[in-house]
Amino acid sequence: MSYIYLKTLHIIFVISWFAGLFYLPRLFVNHAMVTDSATQAQLSLMEHKLYRFMTLLGVLALGFGCWLWLGYSIKGGWLHAKLVLVLILVAFHLYCGRLIKQFAAGANKHDHKWYRMFNEIPTVTMFIIVFLVVAKPF
Repeated sequence: MSYIYLKTLHIIFVISWFAGLFYLPRLFVNHAMVTDSATQAQLSLMEHKLYRFMTLLGVLALGFGCWLWLGYSIKGGWLHAKLVLVLILVAFHLYCGRLIKQFAAGANKHDHKWYRMFNEIPTVTMFIIVFLVVAKPF
């Protein structure tokens, strides 16, 4: 597969994965605010289904990204910084899975204000990654 097609697929799956990374914590905000069991059950179902789908998208984003990196010998300090941030996003994603299990078990430990702050992690990370990829400052 040519570089441009790989890069296109990588970007499409990164955007799609980020949509989930942005939306899932917003569901957590709502989940932390409701008290009735029917709404909690509905939010748990939504969180679980979204997490499964965004996991597939994340795997594809990472797979095409690795193919670009290793297949085309992309190098630079900016790339190392980006990879560290991608690992942070993977950890964020996995931690979201843990939070889903806590909500489903009725063992949520955080209030909606905490989830509002938690929701900013992928946004800030995305800004830095885009800067690194476009500007390649080092």
